[in-house]
Amino acid sequence: MFTNKAPDGKNNLCGKNISRLRIDMKLSQRALADLLQVAGLDVDKNAIQRIEAGKRFVTDIELAIFSHVLDVPIEELLIPFSELPDL
Repeated sequence: MFTNKAPDGKNNLCGKNISRLRIDMKLSQRALADLLQVAGLDVDKNAIQRIEAGKRFVTDIELAIFSHVLDVPIEELLIPFSELPDL
């Protein structure tokens, strides 16, 4: 049977990476939501919280805007957290 979830049961692959990048940038979830809204994505702090926790699906359009706002390639958002190189 087909499942629409990541191997860990979450609804996205990018949530942990978004959280890591946001924290590295010293942004609150609200501040990230504000930046995304300026870029044209209608999300709030609660949406960011659900994305980072893996409880919300992320569309390709949203992924592209996250990539732009966080200034990273889309691929970096999709790399499983466990496979990221140590920095």
